[in-house]
Amino acid sequence: MVWSLAKILLFVAAVALLAFGVNLLMETSGGVRIAVANREFTLSPLVALLGLAALMIAFWLALKVLGFLIATFRFLNGDETAVSRYFDRNRERRGFEALADGLMALASGEAKVAMAKASKAEKYLKRPELTNLITAQAAEIAGDTRKAQDTYKQLLTDERTRFVGVRGIMKQRLAEGDTDTALKLAEKAFALKPKHEETQDVLLQLQAQKEDWGGARKTLQAKLKHGSLPRDVHRRRDAVLALSEARDVLAEGQSIEAREAAIEANRLSPDLVPAAVMAARAYIENEKPKYATRVIKKAWDITPHPDLAAAFAAIEPDEAPDDRITRFKTLTRSHENDPETQMLLAELHIAAEDFPAARRSMGSLTETHPTARSLTLMAAIERGEGADDAVVQGWLTRALTASRGQQWVCDKCHHIHPGWTPTCENCKSFDTLSWTEAPQSEISMPAGVEMLPLIVGALEDKSKDVSIEDPDEVDPPSTEEVEAIATAESDVVVLEPEQRTKPAEKAAAES
Repeated sequence: MVWSLAKILLFVAAVALLAFGVNLLMETSGGVRIAVANREFTLSPLVALLGLAALMIAFWLALKVLGFLIATFRFLNGDETAVSRYFDRNRERRGFEALADGLMALASGEAKVAMAKASKAEKYLKRPELTNLITAQAAEIAGDTRKAQDTYKQLLTDERTRFVGVRGIMKQRLAEGDTDTALKLAEKAFALKPKHEETQDVLLQLQAQKEDWGGARKTLQAKLKHGSLPRDVHRRRDAVLALSEARDVLAEGQSIEAREAAIEANRLSPDLVPAAVMAARAYIENEKPKYATRVIKKAWDITPHPDLAAAFAAIEPDEAPDDRITRFKTLTRSHENDPETQMLLAELHIAAEDFPAARRSMGSLTETHPTARSLTLMAAIERGEGADDAVVQGWLTRALTASRGQQWVCDKCHHIHPGWTPTCENCKSFDTLSWTEAPQSEISMPAGVEMLPLIVGALEDKSKDVSIEDPDEVDPPSTEEVEAIATAESDVVVLEPEQRTKPAEKAAAES
């Protein structure tokens, strides 16, 4: 505001001074005399004023011509001038147009066009940190891994693009299966950008594959610190890593450290069944059965599992079958309608040779949710009650094609594991195993096997008239198949070998 007022005042003062000077000149008598080479010129005031104005215009034109000549000389000399800036703006405009076309071609999957546009953009812009990104990604799409790698190496030389170069080479090494080099590059990328979530995930997965549990726990802590992992998920995965550490320590023969690590893993995630089992066994070895019972009971209340039952049985390995049934009420009172609880009670009653109670414990499980284990238990019950061989064989035949029930299954690739592991054996994913039922049976049987129960024996009412023309034409399951399924599925996990009767195996052998 003040500066605007000052400019207005200066303009008014300049106009006033100019008017005063013109008026003074017009009132001057005699005009202006100019003497040149012994000659005199007398100019009127008005002519003198016009001559002065023409002289000033000529002087201004001379300065402009001189400035143009100097600019031309500087342009030819390579200095920055208005002319050079004009050409630079034109070149920059063409470069950014080529860069935009390259990005569009890259998004469209036209790798060769994208590389050509990136090369053109580099020619105009001289900005390799921009054009090399397009070139590297286009080369990967085109399958030119050598060019992509060379381009990523060029990005390593610039501090601004070093992370992109390291990440690009890391992904190439992962695609090639070179996990050792990929792990080192992931550590370098993590050091450059510890907040980058993808780098954190890759580093954590590689550390888990290499069984670097200590490093993986540090990476997991960094994910929590930078907000890329919820706190409850962090506790669960930290427990998985702690449990894996405990297993390694136990394999090295350091039992005390293994017990401490297992207890720590169970504290972090009480619902992690392998951690609860390992912690319970650690308490058992340390002669603390109450602590072991508490750990198993807490985990069972969340998820009933046969490994928990086996660990609970190990607390009192020498007890009688009837005493074991009484002690196991600590577990069986919880989740009474859960299939695992029903089968556990049936196994306990079979071991005590109380077959009617075992049948009552099974309820309608074989009809509502038949599995190989439940059907094999029914075969054992039938054998214990003195049923015909045909009935027992009928149950065992149904078990051959039934679902295997809950198993350790990878949530990502659905690969079935015989036991819990921190990483999937198939897709190498970390902490993706769940105790659930697989989508389909892991044993593929030949077509027509669904007729075997009708051929080898009836399962329900033996008085029903089932007419089969030539039953001898179809062979019943072999003794080896029956023994395999019986041994695999009816093994009473809660009993020690010297204490249980294994009636299911007797039924398989006699059949």
